[in-house]
Amino acid sequence: MSKAEAPSRQDYPWFTVITTRWSDNDIYGHVNNVIYYSYFDSVANRYLIDEGGLNIHDGDTVGLVVNSGCDYYTPVAYPEVLQGALRVDRLGNSSVQYGIGIFREGADLACANGTFTHVFVDRASSRPVPIPPKMREALAAIAASS
Repeated sequence: MSKAEAPSRQDYPWFTVITTRWSDNDIYGHVNNVIYYSYFDSVANRYLIDEGGLNIHDGDTVGLVVNSGCDYYTPVAYPEVLQGALRVDRLGNSSVQYGIGIFREGADLACANGTFTHVFVDRASSRPVPIPPKMREALAAIAASS
């Protein structure tokens, strides 16, 4: 993929800081591909906790990841400060598909971007449930325009 195909900051309405760790680097000296998925998980859950009222410890509703994917554009390495960017690409009754970009601090184009899908379930039964109203409102607030 060419760098021109990478999404830009303007494609995302919400950002959070990601601090790389020494253990994120692989033997080739850059952040290993699997680490991006932990970044995606952290970005989405940070938003859900801060804006959507997700109670990860005692809440009745939790989000389970059912699908994810990533496109890589340029490598990053420890020690770099990154920013995770979030938008909602599809909002269903019990599921949401996020678009998540990973940016170097101050860079306009993403180093990587991916998709990440949560299905919300009842914690006790693991059965799908409608997205709670406060969370739905928060997700709708960062929905990509069609």
